[in-house]
Amino acid sequence: MTLTRVNGASRSTAGALRLVEASTTRPRSIDITGYAEQMTAHCPYLSPSAERGLTTWTVYHADGSADAVEAELFHAGAQAAEWLRPLIHRPHGFLRCENIVILGEVPGARHRDLLTWPHWALKNLYSPVGIMFGKFHAGEEENTRAGERIPAAPVSFLPVRAAIRRRDPQFLHATPDLAAALAVADDDGRDVFEHIPYDWTEIRTWAKRFLPPLKPSVS
Repeated sequence: MTLTRVNGASRSTAGALRLVEASTTRPRSIDITGYAEQMTAHCPYLSPSAERGLTTWTVYHADGSADAVEAELFHAGAQAAEWLRPLIHRPHGFLRCENIVILGEVPGARHRDLLTWPHWALKNLYSPVGIMFGKFHAGEEENTRAGERIPAAPVSFLPVRAAIRRRDPQFLHATPDLAAALAVADDDGRDVFEHIPYDWTEIRTWAKRFLPPLKPSVS
């Protein structure tokens, strides 16, 4: 099995994720139009981003074990973030958003499980340089902090976008260290992988050290 790297991120090229469509504003493999229109009510940046063709979708189909798919999702997220970093300071760069979609079933693992660790590791790597990662799970409704219902996503995906420093830290109230890093984020061109291991298994272990402490149980 060969390994390639994107800015230090080691990945398997065994095909755990099969590319279906690459960075398109109008994906043909998924029906996302209605959902995106509904989401404009919850994100003031989505409509101007879409109107300028700055919201894109890269669609993958899972074809491997859970561990291999996790590794490939992490790599896809790092690749999207590195593509985005130099574009943020261009005109309307803060409106750019690349969405990484996963289709297909992986035996013994829900999409929620597959997205969790890549999302967490990527947030800890890229928040200090002003890149925001989110995650949405197909068919699951969520509520905003104000109690508003967010439409259920038709597919599972990781959005990757420029952080809005005056707004985004409020979404990280459960992880105050991440919120603080995002609030003062500044991309100085650093290699975010400089001081972390290269293998996905080791990256996942590295990311565990940043988990917030468990809340004490109430007896």
